Amino acid sequence: MNTISYKAGYWSALLILICFFSWIVCFTGIAFSSPLFYWTNLQDYLLFERTYPQYFQLAAKAFMLLFGPVYVVLINSLYDLALPSRKTVARIALLFSLAFAICSCLHYFIQLSSVRINVEHGQIGGIEQFLQANPYSFMTAADMLGWTLFLGLSSLFAFAAIKKERTNKWLKISMLVNGISSLLGGIGYLFQLPLLTFIFINLGVGGAMIGVGFFSLKFFRRGETMRETLI
Repeated sequence: MNTISYKAGYWSALLILICFFSWIVCFTGIAFSSPLFYWTNLQDYLLFERTYPQYFQLAAKAFMLLFGPVYVVLINSLYDLALPSRKTVARIALLFSLAFAICSCLHYFIQLSSVRINVEHGQIGGIEQFLQANPYSFMTAADMLGWTLFLGLSSLFAFAAIKKERTNKWLKISMLVNGISSLLGGIGYLFQLPLLTFIFINLGVGGAMIGVGFFSLKFFRRGETMRETLI
């Protein structure tokens, strides 16, 4: 077996855990350092930005930017170790993970670079369509496309690619929960049901991805020791 696939899978799983636990810390920091922000208009947003510290928001976005490519590496490792009969399903999971990473990373990189720099310099013409704070901006919609449809489908196909064995049970369940939560979060976004979106994206996907990271960590550690195909 290719030991690089085991090692890449192991370290990507570890980084997923780091990303999401760090995101929880940042989310907690945001809650304690500033009131909850509801989008009304650009001027209110700019006033909020100047009034309250933004370092937790920036850190959370940086960890989610890192998560995109790390998730692709994880799914690629699963694909490498898939049985021949499951290669096609695992490849589809990998392709959807790439689509997710492109949407998500584009969004977060723009938030950390172009949006931040333009706001700092007062160049705000037309910026509403690029703000993550605007729940129905162009960039937020692109990001939600990644986190709902593409991440959801990638997780569901990864679930289908993993063998039904007792040792793989919780990894399969985590992938299934993540896939369903992503798609339901997308329904909430499309039909303007913010509570549904919050529950399934922040809590559902957040919790499920911690499970994916943890059980993938055990999966690849065990696989490297046993030197056998596990999926």
